[in-house]
Amino acid sequence: MKLTEHIKIYRRGMAALWRLSRDEAAFRFLGAVVEAVTPYVPIWFSARLIDAIAAGRPAGTLALYAGLTVGLAFVLGLLAAWFKKRMDVGNFEFNDNLAFSYSRKAMEMSYASIEDRDVALRRERVESETTMGYNFYTLRECTQSAILYLTQIAASVSLTASFFALGSVAVWMKLALAVGVAAAVAWQMVLYSLSARQVRKLMSSVVDVNLHSGKLNELVGDYAYGKDIRLYGMGEGLVQKELELSMTWARAYNRVQLRAGLLDCLGKAADFVLRFGVYLVLIYASLQGEVSVGSIAQYVSCVTLLLSAAAGIVKSIQRLTVNDGYLKRLFSWFDIPNDMYRGSLTVEKRDDNEYYVEFRDVSFKYPHADTWALRHVNMKFKVGEKLAVVGMNGSGKTTFIKLMCRLYDPTEGEILLNGVDIRKYDYDEYISLFSVVFQDFRLFSVSLGQNVAAATEYDRARADECLKRAGFDGREGTMPKGLDTPLYKDFDKEGVEISGGEAQKIALARALYKDAPFIILDEPTAALDPVSEYEVYSRFNRIAGDKTAVYISHRLASCRFCDKIAVFHEGRIVQTGRHEDLIADHTGKYHALWTAQAQYYTTE
Repeated sequence: MKLTEHIKIYRRGMAALWRLSRDEAAFRFLGAVVEAVTPYVPIWFSARLIDAIAAGRPAGTLALYAGLTVGLAFVLGLLAAWFKKRMDVGNFEFNDNLAFSYSRKAMEMSYASIEDRDVALRRERVESETTMGYNFYTLRECTQSAILYLTQIAASVSLTASFFALGSVAVWMKLALAVGVAAAVAWQMVLYSLSARQVRKLMSSVVDVNLHSGKLNELVGDYAYGKDIRLYGMGEGLVQKELELSMTWARAYNRVQLRAGLLDCLGKAADFVLRFGVYLVLIYASLQGEVSVGSIAQYVSCVTLLLSAAAGIVKSIQRLTVNDGYLKRLFSWFDIPNDMYRGSLTVEKRDDNEYYVEFRDVSFKYPHADTWALRHVNMKFKVGEKLAVVGMNGSGKTTFIKLMCRLYDPTEGEILLNGVDIRKYDYDEYISLFSVVFQDFRLFSVSLGQNVAAATEYDRARADECLKRAGFDGREGTMPKGLDTPLYKDFDKEGVEISGGEAQKIALARALYKDAPFIILDEPTAALDPVSEYEVYSRFNRIAGDKTAVYISHRLASCRFCDKIAVFHEGRIVQTGRHEDLIADHTGKYHALWTAQAQYYTTE
């Protein structure tokens, strides 16, 4: 990575820290300055006190120096403590805003990005690295350290400058001191560079290990997997896998730490050799009568702090350069664009309800896929009709719905609403036309009423009515808090566990509550037996009223009441028509599917 890119990433990172919490950043960095200056107060005044004692100054002067030493240290200590408390408060704001920024970015992404596994893996890696203390956390800590060390370097140089100004001190002494400090800094830079390279190699080599380990921990900690793990005796295997991942990480980490320890020993050795040299130079100068006793103490302390600060600033810079790789990956996730065109047209409001949806030669291929999910789909239906979309698993039915709802845009062709390409309509207004119950629908660990309304504030009477229409009113009456009963136990120990059939009814009630002109059922009853599925669809057909209802199923008997049936096969529409017409075509796909499934719909 070039220097210009490092600078660009650092500046963007600092701007982000400021946005996430100004208080946290400001008081963290102000606290670093105070912390850095604090040890120099007793160093300077102690040197003056020693010289005053040696010179036989009055007791009042000695007391003044002592009082200033203690008093200023006390004031700086109070100021540092106040900054620390303000920083701690800001840290809560920082963490909350950072967590919210991840959620907000996820909500702003297109659905195509959300379903993209590469994007999901990148987010998982970024969040894992954040949890481990990289990107923003390392940035603010290293910047805080850099400010502290730079302040110490400036203070040390200021308090040792008088040594170089002494005309009585030999030039070779001054050069020896300056060259020694420069050599120590250069040596530390080399050592930390080698150490940082080892860390980068380590973190690059264990990316998959960390991701797999995180997924495994997530799996064994999810109670939904608990039954299968126990009934099939998977516990020992999962523990063994976790152990293997942990040992892989531990072995790699130990190798790096051993090398880092060796490099650190070399750095410490050079540091102490230089300190010994400083002592020798200053002792020699003192014996020559060129430096006072107090000044010797001042110079020794300042040079010692200078060497530590120089080593610290090198380490901070090295860590920042390594961390830039993590920040770059973090920003690459936040920079994923939403390429979904938002449109601007208002959806026409028609009193006669004459709306038409048309798929015109639509083809679609999922991102990174080699095969077409849909190919040359042409179909037109009127709003208010009941449309059934049937076919075998994988025939393209759900993809058809995702395109109609604009979760994706077609790869080829166009979808029209009243003759206008749906991409031209305002995106939020267009998707508000649809209430969908997908096969993999989700309920949330909030109250029953909030699940129905998909909102924190809602019309309770309307929610009750929708649950009643969906056939859930009997179960609602047994719930301890009615609409306020929390679902599941993720956040509330009094949460209620519901069955799959009950969850489907709540999902149907949610679709009704939205009161959108299009209602779509995308195989939400796939886990039910054919008779139960037919009952659900029949009920929903009655309560859908004059809305446009689209039913998706790989079973056929559920859709006999629809105005039109579209038969999908291998991503294409191979037949359209009414049930009676399609079943009469003995050479068609619909008849073949019906015949194959007839055994499920016969009664004795």
